Amino acid sequence: MTTTADVRLRHIVEQSAVALTDADGRFHKRHLTDAVREQLAREDLDPHVKAAALDKLAQSLVTGFGEHRNPRRRRSGTLFHPQDIVKLGTGIWVWMDRATDSDLLEWSRLSRRNRARVDLADAEVQDYVDQRIDAFRAHADVVYLGDLERVVFGWAEDHADQTDLRRS
Repeated sequence: MTTTADVRLRHIVEQSAVALTDADGRFHKRHLTDAVREQLAREDLDPHVKAAALDKLAQSLVTGFGEHRNPRRRRSGTLFHPQDIVKLGTGIWVWMDRATDSDLLEWSRLSRRNRARVDLADAEVQDYVDQRIDAFRAHADVVYLGDLERVVFGWAEDHADQTDLRRS
């Protein structure tokens, strides 16, 4: 469920992204992060919005911790390090040093399922890009993807599906 605090935080990010976008439609993630941090620091936010921002910060730090401790191949040729963390799903993590055989089986099962999802998502991206590149070649007068989508693929704004982009 999206709370009003989440909506407000997303709006802060969106406003910052729009403000940083150059004439070519580009902006840099690092600059966006800096701008959002500055906005959060200077803005007089409601306590529930500040709490949501702190929750997101804590979640991000925990995720980063987990990614840093994700098992990876070592020079010794093994994935094992006692301080690495095996993620078992449903938010359960186990120190690799204390993982059991059933933990390893669950980790393997999740890894395979995640790999299948990644492969499916990548195939979808590759198919989409291949179709659009072919369309760009067939319509050399079209420069931007937005125009290509509208002219060739019939994309039309459905206001129910669109985020509210406000230029301020």
